[in-house]
Amino acid sequence: MPDGRSSNSNGRTQGGSNADNVLADAYVKGVRGAVEWDDGFKAMIKDAEKPPPNNHPDPGAPESSNRDGRGAAIPWLTNGFITDEYSRSVSQAVEYAANDFELYQVAKGLDKSDDAAKFLGRSRSWRHHWNPDASALGFKGFVVPRSKDGGEFVDQDPLSCGGCYWGDDYFEALPWEYSFNPHHDMSTLIHRMGDDDKFFDRLDTTFESNKNPHGHPKFNHTIFDPSNEVSFTTPYLYHFIGHQDLSVKRSRYIAKTYYKPGRSGLPGNSDSGAMQTWLLWNMIGLYPLTGQTIFLIGSPWFGMSNDLGRGKTLKITKEGKGDYGRSLKVNGDDWEKNWITWDDVFKDGGTMEFVLDKEASDWSRRGERPPSPASEDDDGK
Repeated sequence: MPDGRSSNSNGRTQGGSNADNVLADAYVKGVRGAVEWDDGFKAMIKDAEKPPPNNHPDPGAPESSNRDGRGAAIPWLTNGFITDEYSRSVSQAVEYAANDFELYQVAKGLDKSDDAAKFLGRSRSWRHHWNPDASALGFKGFVVPRSKDGGEFVDQDPLSCGGCYWGDDYFEALPWEYSFNPHHDMSTLIHRMGDDDKFFDRLDTTFESNKNPHGHPKFNHTIFDPSNEVSFTTPYLYHFIGHQDLSVKRSRYIAKTYYKPGRSGLPGNSDSGAMQTWLLWNMIGLYPLTGQTIFLIGSPWFGMSNDLGRGKTLKITKEGKGDYGRSLKVNGDDWEKNWITWDDVFKDGGTMEFVLDKEASDWSRRGERPPSPASEDDDGK
């Protein structure tokens, strides 16, 4: 399937076959009838398992096709990792793992148990790029390239991505940033980074000024880069260690600091509305995890009524001053989790009643954490 349209190529993307994510997101959120899902799943499998012919090599990445599908499918299927003879090798590996999780989601829903097991297993293959000895700023463990000569880990500075472009191992982001991105396998990621405390410290360091020698001065030389999509979800990852209040703090600062009215009001290229969409979700007070039914709860900027179509509405109210949640009711019931699902408030509509305060409260740090579906029933940590 076409994944993008850049430089006259349907597949000239920075990483994966992300049309798969679009289909999976529609499937798990209940789209039926408008898509023939058996055919849709066949198209996803073709993306995942049939390498596109490299008939017109790209001068910037001649080793594989930049047409539809996955240009580095062969090593991914053969080895479970992508060697550095392929451009964007780590970017592609991290995204292929996420794409394979999306195939798992649809296969599971269609009761294709063998396919579901296969793609769930492959979705964990980002781990094959995890070098526990790679280190920076006192932290160990990052996703790194694998050598074409035997598949060994390549020495890699987690704070450098070379040119960070088409022919490099990482596209538009640092190894440090890509290492936060297995959003379907967060429990494993936290374990590999050490524990909750070490994960917390690494997240905090990501947002500290002057930690990135290659960083942009307008972003205070932080490792976090608001100008590209790779780090979109990172400010919200505090949810997975029980600190919803810090997700609110980080994401609200980004929204208020790097987004402004006017022609130059975005921190980076719009990329077909991606930047604007990130800001809109921050204003709404939710953050969607692609291909899952999960929405991480932030805090709304104002009360609103969202028309969901077919007579359904999501009504969000807020009282109190400040950004931090003191309490929340969902559909009239007290809510103790820092996340909701599609079925809770979108499927048939619903209500969310926020009480906010200027200081973080115990509400933001208690309750069940978001699921980590690729980590469940798995001993591969």
